[in-house]
Amino acid sequence: MSYTVKTIDRLESIHHGAVKLAGAELGIRSFGMQVLDFPPGFSDYPEHDHAEDGQEEVYVVLRGRADFVIDGEEVALSQGGMVKVDAESRRRFQAGRDGVRILAIGCTPTSAYERPEAFQIAVRA
Repeated sequence: MSYTVKTIDRLESIHHGAVKLAGAELGIRSFGMQVLDFPPGFSDYPEHDHAEDGQEEVYVVLRGRADFVIDGEEVALSQGGMVKVDAESRRRFQAGRDGVRILAIGCTPTSAYERPEAFQIAVRA
């Protein structure tokens, strides 16, 4: 088959449905891709960087609003907004008052993508 079709709301997910495993479900091997669904005011998205693995990330707001803090600078994004974050930059965000749905895409430009174990589809017996 030369293509795969999925619906966001039917993707396998982790963290009580908050992180949908889009890349794994679609069989993407060259980059990481998750859909993040967070309720209003959600502020537990961990601050992190990818300095160690060199992964760049792009966040695209599909619905709602998110208030990012990137290297200490506040960046507000609403539906249709997107931001690319360098690997070394510290980032975190909080969902807006109506919640947020974000498409998160990541890849390391200098090496092959390796999907972290936590973002792999569970093998069912």
